[in-house]
Amino acid sequence: MSTGGAGATGHPGEGALTRPGPVRWAAYALLFVLGALVGTAGALVQGGWSPGGLLLALAGAAGAFGGGAKLTRTKVGAMVPAAGWLVAAMLLTSSRAEGDFLFGTGFSSYAYLFGGMLVALLCATISLPAPPRRPTERRGARQS
Repeated sequence: MSTGGAGATGHPGEGALTRPGPVRWAAYALLFVLGALVGTAGALVQGGWSPGGLLLALAGAAGAFGGGAKLTRTKVGAMVPAAGWLVAAMLLTSSRAEGDFLFGTGFSSYAYLFGGMLVALLCATISLPAPPRRPTERRGARQS
């Protein structure tokens, strides 16, 4: 069994998926910031337009979470923007000393918070497609 580039199960290229390199860490950092921006924008939009704002905010969250998973081809790629979204949403739910707050007590605010968490859970648990095969690999061929 060859060990060059093989992971724990011996499949070529699997080691690259299990050990993030500097490019993947940079992608995770950008996805976290993107998630925080989506969370902030969604908090502003969900209360502004009665039913459409909530749907737009949740669609934006789904795009960020699902896009992160597809970009990195990992489930962590969905959870990193979800973590940024959650941090932004939780910071915006707290009231300030002056009594100002961004989230009101209504259906739309709670639907945004719980809906965003549900969307993050769905995007993180949906199966990702297998990475593309290398052109030199044949189906059913044994590796030596």
